[in-house]
Formats: sequence, structure tokens, C-alpha cells
Amino acid sequence: MSQKILIVDDERDICEILEFNLANEGYEVTCAYSAEEALEKLTPSCSLMLLDVMMGGMSGYKLAEALRRDGNQIPIVFLTAKDAENDMLTGFSVGGDDYIAKPFSIKEVLARVKAVLKRHKKVDSADAGSGKLVFGNLTIDKSSKEVSINAEKITLTKTEFEILVLLAEKPERVFSRENIIGQAWKDSPYITERTVDVHIARLRKKLGSLPGLISNRSGYGYLFNASSL
Repeated sequence: MSQKILIVDDERDICEILEFNLANEGYEVTCAYSAEEALEKLTPSCSLMLLDVMMGGMSGYKLAEALRRDGNQIPIVFLTAKDAENDMLTGFSVGGDDYIAKPFSIKEVLARVKAVLKRHKKVDSADAGSGKLVFGNLTIDKSSKEVSINAEKITLTKTEFEILVLLAEKPERVFSRENIIGQAWKDSPYITERTVDVHIARLRKKLGSLPGLISNRSGYGYLFNASSL
């Protein structure tokens, strides 16, 4: 079954170009010309969203923020003419998985889409039916709330476990400290970014021989570096 991609951009010529090339690669493609239309066309069967940032009405950032707030974890690749560092940071902070600046090459878009889908498929396969995320000799059992390295259990606090799962479910995606606070401390409004750093440091220490699994992207946040295994 072909993977479904939802393109969201108010420039119809860009949608047509992307739709034609993605369809040629075997993807099933649907286009929406506004964030509001995207909400109507988005279904659980969609595998990825290519999302423009600057649109009339609701912006791409606002749409992504709303989806993540509602628990929708569809991979999002932002397409935008804004390529300043602050704009990239905003994209990642609202839950984007990747960011491509316009004008872009079709080859770059196809490569980025393929890479993001591959990362998510790997996690879905590891988690299917077992409630486990497996990366080399690291196993995260979401059902029993246990983590083991080389079959040896390591003890994590509830918050450390939740942070690890959050990062591991989306390998290579950068999570801002604000993202992490929103997930691991949902009911605690006075948590600071420094608290996140302290918990990450403790988590890295407990991972022992695998501290490189959690990497810092300076100015952006943290990511689960599955490629380090």
C-alpha cells in the first residue's frame, strides 16, 4: 500500500509540482490550499504532511501547534521562504520534523520526505504489538515502564522515563526544552528550562555506555541519536 502525503500550501503551482513528483515516486498525494482545508482532509491514514508556513488565515506553525496539542503525531516537514535561524527554531519548537527553505530542489524534497518516513517507520515497526522500542542493545518497554541495556535493567524516575520515550519515539527529531516541558511536566506550570537540562544530564549518566544517544542541538534542544548505535 502506497504512503499518503498531504501537501498544504496556498500556492497552487507549488502544490502541482510537488504532487506530480511525489506521485511519480509512488506516493498517494492530496493537496489542501489552507490550514483550515488541511484539517478537513487530514485522516489517520496520512503518513506525512508537507506544510507551508506563510498562508492566509491560520499559519503553518499554528496548524502544527494545534495538531501536536491534540496528540496528532503525523510527521511534518515545513516548506517556507523563511530560512532564518529563529524561524527554524520556531518550526522545531511547534513539533516539526524537518524544515526546507524555498526555493528548493525537488530532489531535496524527495530525499527529506523519504528520510522522515523511514525514521518513523523504524519506530512504528519496533513498537508494533509489543509496546517496545528497540535500538541495538537498548530496549524501552512502554508497557512495563522498564528500560534495559544488554538485558540489564536500569532504574529511571517517572520523568526520566517519559523524556526518554518522548525522544526515542521520534529519532533524530529535535525537541525544544519547551516541547519536553509540555510533555513531561504537563501539570507543573513552573518548570524552567534548566530543569530539563538537569534531567537530561541524569538520564545520560544512567544510560552509562550510551550517553551519546541523547544529543544536544545547540540553540534548538535535544534529540535521540539512533545513528550513534
